[in-house]
Amino acid sequence: LDPSGAAVLHQNRRDQVVDACRINNASSRKRRVLTPGDLKHLVVDEDHELIYCYVPKVACTNWKRVMMVLTGRGKYSDPMAIPSNQAHVPSNLKTLNQYSIAEINHRLKNYFKFLFVREPFERLVSAYRNKFTLKYNSSFHKRFGTRIIRRYRKNATQDALINGADVKFKEFIDYLVDPATQRDGPLNEHWQTVYQLCHPCHIHYDMVGKYETLEEDANYILRLVGVGDSLHFPSYAKSTRTTDAMTAQFFSNISTQQQVQLYKLYKMDFLMFNYSIPSYLRLD
Repeated sequence: LDPSGAAVLHQNRRDQVVDACRINNASSRKRRVLTPGDLKHLVVDEDHELIYCYVPKVACTNWKRVMMVLTGRGKYSDPMAIPSNQAHVPSNLKTLNQYSIAEINHRLKNYFKFLFVREPFERLVSAYRNKFTLKYNSSFHKRFGTRIIRRYRKNATQDALINGADVKFKEFIDYLVDPATQRDGPLNEHWQTVYQLCHPCHIHYDMVGKYETLEEDANYILRLVGVGDSLHFPSYAKSTRTTDAMTAQFFSNISTQQQVQLYKLYKMDFLMFNYSIPSYLRLD
């Protein structure tokens, strides 16, 4: 990466976030103060003075592995040698909500803060495919699938009501745009907006990485932090990766009205991170 070119690119991404926040703040009069509970997605690396806000379905397993190498003080050297389930064990990484208010403020002010984002609907389809179409995610089927099928499927079979294992994408969208879902409390982290998970209007991130340029952005950060020679971001191309074409296919039988509602739900993520409205959306 040409450092000057990269610096301009990342400055533009930061400016985009600031502009979107300013426009949104002008239109919404709600000001809120962050609580420690808002900070549970911010992983802290004391040794390198680093804070990473993890967003599920945006390479967060590999980033958590990398953070375990960085914070492990020599315990781990190869991120890919860490089993993926280990990366998600809460006690393996320290999050910002575990500190006192004074310590939180100090770290937010002085540490290098970054996050990674992805095209919002691609991320949404990726979450649906992972949590609702794979047999091993039975905890999600029980926790969310049964609720979704009970609410939105006419004449559901007893098996579907008990196991929740075959949620259709259309039913998942019914659930997301239902006002009752919003009233139930925050969305699950796998389909919650980046705006709500990482609070980029309250926290000034030094770098916004993108899933679309994952490897170069990730390795750029590791170089900035001074570990680029010894640590590289794991590179692998997943053949099952959710693509734009696949996302368009999933959206093809979602009604115009629901597409509009869904876009409203994720609008801040589109605006802040400079993702254009997908060509397959019917918003008029």
